[in-house]
Amino acid sequence: MIIQALAFYIFAAITVASAVMVISARNSVHSVLFLILAFFNAAALFVLIGAEFLAMILVVVYVGAVAVLFLFVVMMLDINFAELRAGFLRYLPIGALIGVVLLVELFLLYGSVGGPSILASGAAHVGPTNTAALGQLIYTQYAFPFQAAGLVLLVAMIGAIVLTLRHRAGVRRQVISQQLARRREEVMVIKKIGTGEGA
Repeated sequence: MIIQALAFYIFAAITVASAVMVISARNSVHSVLFLILAFFNAAALFVLIGAEFLAMILVVVYVGAVAVLFLFVVMMLDINFAELRAGFLRYLPIGALIGVVLLVELFLLYGSVGGPSILASGAAHVGPTNTAALGQLIYTQYAFPFQAAGLVLLVAMIGAIVLTLRHRAGVRRQVISQQLARRREEVMVIKKIGTGEGA
């Protein structure tokens, strides 16, 4: 119990600190990295309370979606990649420190939930598992709110795509109606090349 309490306070403190850094960091790349750290620590808190499915979803969906979020930030903001490459070596020790912190947290979490003994205790468990009970609840009692949440996410994705499709000078865009209205004479020229002549 002491290890679990210690793990809870460590994960909670890092979650709150990284969440504060998400909104206070001036660089958008640093904000995304702190957001990933906050998601990992929140997933560790879910594992501590026995909600392993929510922890897995938090890591798979949200950390995976953070990469998409980062792409949208790069598309909407004009980030100088030359400065990012130049500052890579400068921020390498901080990144290595964050990686070591995540590794230590994983070992701490592994020790606090019992390690391999949790697999042995799961074999003797009678009744539906956490994941099966959650799936049955989502697709029966909360089926309509689940589908509504999917539609909200779809609208948000379309809105983000529309926001990033702005006209820029020097960037050519595909106009499908003009491509379909083209005639063969406009796009293809047939030239006769004699023997021994170059194209």
